[in-house]
Amino acid sequence: MLADISQRKIPLVIQCFLTILLIQKSITIYHFPELYFFFLAGLLSTIIALIFLFYKIKASLHMIAVSALTVFVIGLSIHNQAQNIDVIAFLVLMNGFVASSRLEMKAHTPKELVIGLISGLLPQLFLLSFWL
Repeated sequence: MLADISQRKIPLVIQCFLTILLIQKSITIYHFPELYFFFLAGLLSTIIALIFLFYKIKASLHMIAVSALTVFVIGLSIHNQAQNIDVIAFLVLMNGFVASSRLEMKAHTPKELVIGLISGLLPQLFLLSFWL
């Protein structure tokens, strides 16, 4: 865990560059449109978390990841017309487990967890309409 929120800036910038490289070189929109938009939304979530850092607001990166994955699996289930209710229920449960563990470890406040949840959900929901 990083003690100071300013120590998060460099890893998030590196993650942005690596995600851009991954999107441009490996996961193209022509070959894997679902994964392309998933990683593009992940890039947007990372940029949102980075912007929050400049305003001295810490978002839970764990909640961003788990909530984004949950929305992606829901979208994939709709896209493939598959009944993945057990996987979706498991991921919703994992959202709760991640949030409660971050609170128990005193790594985040409830506000930071909600900011992380929303930062993971909104880009995925926004880009969902492009590949559904």
